Amino acid sequence: MLLSSHFPRRAGSNKGYAVIIDAGSSGSRLHVFQYIKEGSIPLLVHKGKDSLSLKTRPGLSSFASNPKAAGTSLDRLLEFAKENVPEKDRGTTPLYLMATAGLRLLDVGVQDAILESCRDVLRLGGFMFKDEWASVITGIDEGIYAWVAANYALGTLGGDPQETTGIVELGGASAQVTFVPEVVPPPAFRHELYLGGVTYTLYTYSFLQFGQEAAWEKLLEMITAGVLKTTLSEAEHEDVVVDPCTPRGYVFKQNSIISEVTNEQSVKEAIPSIRSAGNFTDCRRAALALLQRGRDNCLYKKCAIGSAFVPELRGKFFATENFYYTSEFFGLPSTTSLAEMELAGQHYCGEDWKTLQQKHQGMETEDLLKYCFSTAYIVALLHDTLGVDMRDDRVRFTNRVGEVPLDWALGALIVHLENDNFGEVPPVWLFGEESFRIFAILGCVVLLGFVVWMIMRFRRPHLKTIYDLEKGRYITTAARSHR
Repeated sequence: MLLSSHFPRRAGSNKGYAVIIDAGSSGSRLHVFQYIKEGSIPLLVHKGKDSLSLKTRPGLSSFASNPKAAGTSLDRLLEFAKENVPEKDRGTTPLYLMATAGLRLLDVGVQDAILESCRDVLRLGGFMFKDEWASVITGIDEGIYAWVAANYALGTLGGDPQETTGIVELGGASAQVTFVPEVVPPPAFRHELYLGGVTYTLYTYSFLQFGQEAAWEKLLEMITAGVLKTTLSEAEHEDVVVDPCTPRGYVFKQNSIISEVTNEQSVKEAIPSIRSAGNFTDCRRAALALLQRGRDNCLYKKCAIGSAFVPELRGKFFATENFYYTSEFFGLPSTTSLAEMELAGQHYCGEDWKTLQQKHQGMETEDLLKYCFSTAYIVALLHDTLGVDMRDDRVRFTNRVGEVPLDWALGALIVHLENDNFGEVPPVWLFGEESFRIFAILGCVVLLGFVVWMIMRFRRPHLKTIYDLEKGRYITTAARSHR
């Protein structure tokens, strides 16, 4: 007899695995999570810093001109997942691919083609996968997931909403702000989240194209097109445009970063020369002008970024992703203030490009170029736009609380475990799925044989033996049935 068990796969605990691919603008990062399901909020099992995470480049959006090739970029990630999920658990381990702002910027048709290429690969990955689990998530989803991850790490989920911590993310293509405000925000910026037995009324919004990479590229476009005028723009030659966000001494070349951020050939031809100036104050002013673009379309009493409403920031906040990477580059602690970030930026922007290269040998040129802009953009975004005081200690620049990563993928796992009920371990057949199929076939054969035997038995004529007096011997004859 076949037996099934609803007990956990590992004695004494209800453990499971989940795999999430964060398909971002600069690359795809795969996370392998192991958890113990106890109540509505799972307990994450940690195995050391970054041991279950792998990032590959380029991002899926780079396959816009060749969508069919996108799926192959996931091969190494799937190998990594198989290395970290036991073979016997893969069939019951859900696998999600969630694409963010990089793919959101593409046309829907291109998005669908890239995702379908990925689905072709993920279906054969050996994990539990459904086509709808490969999708482009909204910026609002991304912000909510990050908020959930932050408050899971702090242990505040399931408690007083006013005791939760907000989160400000600075990604590559977008920025997100999510927190519990004092006053209920307008419907377009409000989200009700039920988690851990508590309903949270959140302010959440995703500022597309205001991520660090997208903003830096847009700023360069505006400078080269002459849209932004800085105090340094009064160059000695009319055909020279000054870039205050690039360290002085850096020489722009043909097909360099500037030619990559614009497709307007007329603009390229109109700007014969760009001079890097490396001035923090001017760069900050230019970044603020970028953040305020579109404010004329504001429909609310006050708009902080573009035409989007942002209420007064309440309580404590984590500043993650590029906020953290910038502070880490300068060796600043998580408790650093914006005043300290400003000092680091002023010093860096004032350095000569060759000096910076010597100090930071081995770093990619593109990364080294952006730290002048990133410090100025952070101060312009958090202080000049969102109103965080320059010496405010409410903001922590970090990507981790203890061993828990402040990654929206973790928040996505927690939300999906509650909504999709993957915390319940499915029945495990004693003989395994393959054995079950074999036994089922044998059972059908035996049953069929029994039916045939019964039919033959009842259709066979009944015989009787009698003594024939004329022939003087016993004979066998068919018996008549009497009805």
